Amino acid sequence: MTIKPIYKLNTLLERYFPEQRVFLRSDHETRYVRLSPVTQLLGFTGTTILGAWLIIASAIILMDSIGSGNLRDQASRDLALFESRVNELASERDMRAAEAAAAQERFNTALAQISTMQSELLSSEERVRELGKGITVVQSTLRRTMKDRDAARANTVTLQAKLDGTDTGPKSVDPEIIGETVDVLSAALTSTAVERDTMVMLANQAEQVAQTLQDDLRLMEEKNDRIFSQLEDAVVVSVEPLDKMFTAAGLSTKSLLNTVRSGLSGQGGPLTPITFSTKGGILDPDSLRANSIIEKMDRLNMYRIAAQKAPFALPLKSSFRYTSGFGQRWGRMHEGTDFAASYGTPIYSTADGVVTFAGWSTGYGRLVKIQHEFGIETRYAHQSQLMVKVGQRVSRGQQIGAMGNSGRSTGTHLHYEVRVGGKAVNPMTYIKAANDVF
Repeated sequence: MTIKPIYKLNTLLERYFPEQRVFLRSDHETRYVRLSPVTQLLGFTGTTILGAWLIIASAIILMDSIGSGNLRDQASRDLALFESRVNELASERDMRAAEAAAAQERFNTALAQISTMQSELLSSEERVRELGKGITVVQSTLRRTMKDRDAARANTVTLQAKLDGTDTGPKSVDPEIIGETVDVLSAALTSTAVERDTMVMLANQAEQVAQTLQDDLRLMEEKNDRIFSQLEDAVVVSVEPLDKMFTAAGLSTKSLLNTVRSGLSGQGGPLTPITFSTKGGILDPDSLRANSIIEKMDRLNMYRIAAQKAPFALPLKSSFRYTSGFGQRWGRMHEGTDFAASYGTPIYSTADGVVTFAGWSTGYGRLVKIQHEFGIETRYAHQSQLMVKVGQRVSRGQQIGAMGNSGRSTGTHLHYEVRVGGKAVNPMTYIKAANDVF
């Protein structure tokens, strides 16, 4: 039953796949293998399927290789963009630092100018008081002179009447005496007129000096207002980014400033407010504005010290790439950020602090722990070389070791951790918070 359908199928396929015979010859005999049309069809079908599979597999492998090349190119471009951004941020940080230094210098210059102008203002007020007293004396003398002039005129009229004989009073006065009296009175009147004119001229000069002093005072006040406005703008521009940086890092600025003030040791302290005044201890508006600027400058100084004590910097200054972030990884908590670079790349402290551990730790390999202010600790793992020892005080940007592959590590990289109160936090919180400042 089964041979007949196969025979019919061979008959149908005979036209396309004629029967073939393969002869196998040896030393003693010759044999052959008969290839029926069905066998040839099966072989052709198998060969076709195998060829199609090889073509598809080759296409898939080729597409994967092309795709992986594109991904590598994209990764290279992303790395180049990141490095460019890092360089831009570094340039912007340097520019902000230069602006802060320039603002500090302008502030010091303005304080010196304010002190000079305050001294000039006090001298001007003293001169105005003296001129006021002089004007009062001149006015008093002028009034007295005018009275003497009026009395002399009255005596002159009386004497003239007596000389003319029109006086009805007693006429026993000697004409010679009357003449002498008239001469004396005329001289007195002339002297009085000259003195009056002199006093009037002095009074006019005093009024002109007073007006000049008033104009100078007004110009000085306008200049002071411009200087204060520039200083206030510069201080606001310098302080606001730092406020945002510490807030973004989750630090309380009030607690932070109190901690810095309580721990000052030779790094500069609060600036002294201005207390000079000419009004019995009551500060004038300029002094109040100056004190407000000094308070902001004091806050800026405290922030500068705090920024050195908190890990707002990157632990690497050379080119690198991020290989793993903070969070869950392979079902476990990855408590830091990984930076990959070449073997031996220098590693730097991200803030001022004291080394509490420098040695081998299981899993971490060669590890350095640094304790900073505000309860913050940083860890630098998998190093190839350690350059600090326990108890050593380090500064921000000081090299503490070199990148390696020690401990439980699959390649050369730095495992960097930030812990607050013993609890691991995302290091990128601090690094990103400082992007607009440093």
